[in-house]
Amino acid sequence: MKTIKNQEFGGERPLYASHDLYLEQVIINPGESSLKETSAIEAVRCEFKGKYPFWESRDFTVRDCIFREGARSALWYSRGCRMYDTLVEAPKMFRRIEDVVLERVRIPNAQETFWDCKGIRLTDVEVDKGDYLFMHSSDIVIEHYRQQGNYSFQYARNVEIRNAVIDSKDAFWESEAVTVYDSYINGEYLAWYAKDLRLVRCRVGGTQPLCYCNNLVLEDCTFDADADLAFEYSSVRADLRGHVPSIKNPRTGSIVADSIGEIILDNNIKAPGDCDIRVR
Repeated sequence: MKTIKNQEFGGERPLYASHDLYLEQVIINPGESSLKETSAIEAVRCEFKGKYPFWESRDFTVRDCIFREGARSALWYSRGCRMYDTLVEAPKMFRRIEDVVLERVRIPNAQETFWDCKGIRLTDVEVDKGDYLFMHSSDIVIEHYRQQGNYSFQYARNVEIRNAVIDSKDAFWESEAVTVYDSYINGEYLAWYAKDLRLVRCRVGGTQPLCYCNNLVLEDCTFDADADLAFEYSSVRADLRGHVPSIKNPRTGSIVADSIGEIILDNNIKAPGDCDIRVR
């Protein structure tokens, strides 16, 4: 494996089509496509300032690095990415990537990140300003995760999340086969049109959650005081703890809670309109 240490590169494609390359304390200055069409790259304590460094790359590791804002759209159309202990300041990262692992990574400007990706594993990751995270992505496993940013996980499939704090309006819209354990999900209009969503020991905040859902399951979950008008037009099986502010026109299934503030069943309810709602 060739080694490059303590050097700077810039401009157009300085390390294009490199293979079996170890980079340490290397600075990639403004320019484009510095490591495009590469494989078996390991970057340690490097700083990326130029656009599009890892496009069409295979089997690469990034450790203890920084992606500055100028390194936007840095990781697209690639496969086999391992990223550890790294700060990602650039937006629009991780598009059309397969098999990506992040551990102890911070992404403070995560707009439009993780689009159309497959095979994502995140551990101890924190993201901010993360509007439209994970759109159209699938096969995702997340643990010990904090997120601020709206419209996350739209159209995502096959997702498992544990021990997370997700602050996101319109999270999980039209998602499919998502399970969330031991997490707090706060934001308006949670998971509308979701299919096969399961929440276990979760806390839910925000108005009008979980409407238009199909095969929705909640186990030992709690609702914040602002999580009102829940379950409209959903098929649901819910075992809830504590107080639920209000429930409106669930389509079918069963809901049990310790207490319920208001149950709204009006002429707009959809067939079969037979949801069993009761106080424990």
